[in-house]
Amino acid sequence: MSPKKYTKKTARNLHKTRRKNYFFRRRILLVILVIALIGTGLYLKQSISYYYALYFNKFTHKKLKNSESETLRIQKIISNNLDKTYGFDISHYQNKEDIKWDSLSIGNKTIPLEFVVMRATMGNRSADRNFDEFWASAKEHNLIRGAYHFYRADEDPVIQANNFLENVKLESGDLPPVLDIEKMPRSKSNKKLIEDLKVWCKIVEETYGEKPIIYTYYHYYKDFLRGEFDDYPIWLANYNDVPEPSPEDQWQFWQFTENGIVYGINSKIDLNIYNGGIWSLKNLTLD
Repeated sequence: MSPKKYTKKTARNLHKTRRKNYFFRRRILLVILVIALIGTGLYLKQSISYYYALYFNKFTHKKLKNSESETLRIQKIISNNLDKTYGFDISHYQNKEDIKWDSLSIGNKTIPLEFVVMRATMGNRSADRNFDEFWASAKEHNLIRGAYHFYRADEDPVIQANNFLENVKLESGDLPPVLDIEKMPRSKSNKKLIEDLKVWCKIVEETYGEKPIIYTYYHYYKDFLRGEFDDYPIWLANYNDVPEPSPEDQWQFWQFTENGIVYGINSKIDLNIYNGGIWSLKNLTLD
């Protein structure tokens, strides 16, 4: 068979086809590269924004400042938990006029605060004077809300549970009720305290169909509560230079400082990390 002969026209058409295929493949690779870069940028957006602001776009609160060691400790914790969700907790110790609800963030305004837990009631009869206003403001500004009861160890658990339920009306999208226990009883045994705490939890759980979140300090939990509330969501306060609030326990929330400086709040507040992303936190809320 004689070799096939190509005319100049055939050669031009062949060259044009190869050139078209070459540029088509380049465009496909370019599109894939752009998609990959956009995806990587979205994934690392918070980390990039945080480090850029930390070194190039610093925000200094007009009135508030921490010691160098506390500043570095807070920055270290935030830097190591950029994939987590941040929030804060408040009570009547914060003045209502000090909070600008529409612009709450940390990390030089790069990390939004997504949730707020506020004190609602204390002991048998007391209620926080700022709760109703804070509660309404949080909903108005689309923050995930939580309400906590400050448990007084020597008072009655049934009356305390009813005090909370009378003052707090949780809705779909709110966090489960929160029980704050920090003090030891003077007139009861530790065993009786545990029994009373379980009574409070049972009453509130039967009302909302969700186990309450237990808030306390790490050492209080380790010394008195561990093993008693293992199937409850745990919120631990630990202000030390540690990578997490407890090396032994499964925790959902970590209150890592009481010296939080927040853009939009003109006083130091408690800052918290939720141990997961925003969608995980929403899955924890009431239906």
